[in-house]
Amino acid sequence: MTAPFARAATLHVGPNQRLTLPSQAATLARDGDVVEIDAGEYRGDVAVWTQSALTIRGRGGMARLIADGRAAEQKAIWVIRGGDIRIEQIEFTGARVIHRNGAGIRFEKGRLQLSHCRFIDNENGILTGGNPDSQLDIEFSEFGHNGDGSGYTHNIYAGAIGRLRVTGSYFHHARVGHLLKSRAQVNDISYNRLTDETDGRASYELEFPNGGTALVMGNIIEQSATTENPSIISYGAEGLRDGGNQLVLVHNTIVDRRFFAGTPLVVHGKPGEVSVTVINNLLMGSSPLKLPAAALDRGNQAGSLSQIGADYRPLDRSRWKVPAENLKDMVLPPLLLGRPFPPTMEYLHPMRVVPLADAQRGSVAGALQSAK
Repeated sequence: MTAPFARAATLHVGPNQRLTLPSQAATLARDGDVVEIDAGEYRGDVAVWTQSALTIRGRGGMARLIADGRAAEQKAIWVIRGGDIRIEQIEFTGARVIHRNGAGIRFEKGRLQLSHCRFIDNENGILTGGNPDSQLDIEFSEFGHNGDGSGYTHNIYAGAIGRLRVTGSYFHHARVGHLLKSRAQVNDISYNRLTDETDGRASYELEFPNGGTALVMGNIIEQSATTENPSIISYGAEGLRDGGNQLVLVHNTIVDRRFFAGTPLVVHGKPGEVSVTVINNLLMGSSPLKLPAAALDRGNQAGSLSQIGADYRPLDRSRWKVPAENLKDMVLPPLLLGRPFPPTMEYLHPMRVVPLADAQRGSVAGALQSAK
C-alpha cells in the first residue's frame, strides 16, 4: 500500500531562496508538504491555501506578512480553506478591505491550528466562516489592536464553526470590538490573558452571542477604564442555539478598572435554557455576580483593585484561599472537554503556560494558583 503523501516535500521561501514569496509556495505546495518561510518582512504578498495536512512555519524567527493594501479575494492576507493546516511563527499585519472586515486570516473550512503567531492592526485578527465541521485551535499567540472602530470587527471573530480552542494566548487593545467573540458550538478558552490594558477601548472581553458549550478556565480577564461596554463576559445576547447551552466559568481572575463598576458576567436566556457553573473565580473591582437562579455558584470571591499586584496575582494569598470543602465531591458537567479540574496549569506572561504543583491546584480563587 502506498503511504499517504508519499511525495511530501519541504518548500523553502525567502529572499535568497528559489521561492521568494509565500504566495508562490501556496501555488506549488501539495498535500502533506511543509512550507518554511525565512524570518523577515513580506509586503503586499497575499495567498489562498487549499491543501490538506500542510504545515507552514517561520524559520529562524517570525515571518511578518504586511498587507500594504492588498488582500486575497478581498478577504484577508491569507484565506484558508484546506483540510488540515498548521501555521507557526507567522505575523499578520495591516489587513484592510473595501467592506471593512479584512482579516489576517479568513478561515473558511477544515481544521486550522495556530501556534506562536501574531495578529496586529488588522480589521479582524481572524475571521471564520460558519462551517459546523470546522475546527480552530490556537495556542501561544497574540492578538492586539485589531478592529476597524465600528464595533463589528474583533481580535477574533469565530462564526458558527464546530469548535474553538484557545490556550496560552494574549488578547489586548481591540478597537471598540471584542477581544474574543465566538459563535462556535463548542468553546474551550483556557489559560489565556484577555486584558484590554491601560488605554484599551474594547467592548466585551469575551462574548458567546449564541451560547453553546463554553468552558472558560484559568484566564486573566481585565476590563479597562476606557471600555466601550460595562459588561466583561457575555453569553447568549443574540439568542441561544437549539440545545447544548452550557457555561462553565472556573478559576478565572476577572479585573474591572472601569470607574463605575462593570458587570463581570451577563447570561441571557429563560430559566432552564442554560446550565451555568461558576466556581472559584476571583473578581476584583467589579460589581457582584448576578447569576441565573439555578446556577451552581461556589467559592467565588470579590475584592478591590488594591489587593492585586501589577501581575494580577493576589498580594495576600491567604485571604483568597479556597476551603477544602469547596472541592470535596465536586462534580462538574461533562463539558470540561478533557481539561482536568482543578486547573493543572496557569498563564505566564507573555504567552506561556506553566504546570501547577498538586498542592497548588485549587488552593486559591482565581487563575493564578502559585505564589510566583
